[in-house]
Amino acid sequence: MPNRTQVTLLAAALAACIAPALSAETVSQELPVRIIPNVPKSAEAYYAPDSLHVIAQTQDPVARKAPGHDSGALTYVFTDAGTDVHRINDQGQDACSYFFPDMKHIVWTSTKDHQDMPVGNWSDSNDYPQGAELYTSDLDGKNVKRLTNNTWYEAEVSVSPDGKWIVFGRQIDGKMDLWRMRPDGTGEQQVTFTDDWQEGAPFYLPDNQTILYRAWKRSEYGKVKPTPMTVFTIRHDGTNHTVRTFDRDMNWAPYPAPDGRHYVFVRIVEGNNWEVFLGDLAGGEPKRLTFNPGFDGFPSLSPDGKKMLFARSTGKGFMSDLYTHVMDVSSLNLGPAHYKGVPDITPPKQ
Repeated sequence: MPNRTQVTLLAAALAACIAPALSAETVSQELPVRIIPNVPKSAEAYYAPDSLHVIAQTQDPVARKAPGHDSGALTYVFTDAGTDVHRINDQGQDACSYFFPDMKHIVWTSTKDHQDMPVGNWSDSNDYPQGAELYTSDLDGKNVKRLTNNTWYEAEVSVSPDGKWIVFGRQIDGKMDLWRMRPDGTGEQQVTFTDDWQEGAPFYLPDNQTILYRAWKRSEYGKVKPTPMTVFTIRHDGTNHTVRTFDRDMNWAPYPAPDGRHYVFVRIVEGNNWEVFLGDLAGGEPKRLTFNPGFDGFPSLSPDGKKMLFARSTGKGFMSDLYTHVMDVSSLNLGPAHYKGVPDITPPKQ
């Protein structure tokens, strides 16, 4: 495996393209935004407990490639200043990943042990990469431990704030549900049991018991566009299942704020423009955070509530040339000091 210096040089070379200048209108409407330098193109990215280090699904030519692509995704760790860039795994393809609160371990998704199976498509639930497994390792990629052992799709993984549970999505015969297990892979428990809803992207709220996630209906997928998605919360024992959005919008990629009340997510606005919004678990109209003619998505927040990571398209095509950006959201008061429990919600009158 290449050393950190080699990977850093590779990252700098891959990230040599400079993002196009944003319009004055975009800059004036947004909170301060900056690109993370020295990191290749990347999609999902999440902060470590120190609100400085980042783990991301990053494009790398060493990864297994889908037909027509010159790279695939592998797991990288780096700081949001673009330093200490290093790759965790160099085999197969990787997807979602997350830090443990001890700042010593990470969990990540990979097809590295099932490269005999079709590559699949991480963006199409009808073709999710089967054989995607979950692994833990040290921050430098050493001491890898495989947590799952089957030929299903297992991904969309995250860790509870106290580090006692891993929550993830598992697809069996085309049907997605949420599961949880202990950090060593023991104690698997299924959380959701639905026939039509396709649950995914689960993240724990600060109470270490409530999970925020989004879901769409299999009966609508590919037939209704854009795909309507609903935001839910549920306790990790399967109780207190609560609907949090009541519209037909594509409420995609929700991620909870450390205040336990708000969350960032993606909606499509006029012109098929994907933008990041701030939602309230208690209900009400969301607040738009990004104002950019290109794709903005995959938002997540730092544990101190001061920064938001998101992927911004810097190319001409849809979701082309995605790079991780940081928005200063410190003025929104989303930090843990504002935590007052998980709020209830009153459904709007029909």
